[in-house]
Amino acid sequence: KNEADSFHNTRTAIREIETEVFKSWGDVKTYTPKETTSYENLVKLFYNEAAKGKMFPEGAMLDVRIIAYYEIPKSTNKKKRREMLEHRIRPTKKPDRKSTQEAGRDNIGKIVCDSLNLVSYHDDSAVVDAQVRKFYSETPRVDVMIKVVGPDQI
Repeated sequence: KNEADSFHNTRTAIREIETEVFKSWGDVKTYTPKETTSYENLVKLFYNEAAKGKMFPEGAMLDVRIIAYYEIPKSTNKKKRREMLEHRIRPTKKPDRKSTQEAGRDNIGKIVCDSLNLVSYHDDSAVVDAQVRKFYSETPRVDVMIKVVGPDQI
């Protein structure tokens, strides 16, 4: 039986993973900024609303499909805007951020999968197949579909 859950986040901004690393007296510590934690909680909330608290069975192999729809920059001309809406131009670079915060950020799949750990599935090692697609849209959002895959499916 293929079980599937899907949900979408209609928040206007798409947050990329934001984990900052600090070195303190030779020890390495990681810190997750408040905005990232807030986004992770938002992902959990949308999942729980859509799935009614359902969790995939332990040991299930999962396929996660994520489609991120990014806002079209306001300065975009009409021709380029049309090409973005027709998916002929797709997001290919990270959102503008300070260069010291760039490393490891452009991974919407990671933040969504990390957010759903112990919410949708028992451990993110259950995700055996995943795809992240990025597009532009007039309604920025993140759509997520998770389904169980059988051993005979490739």
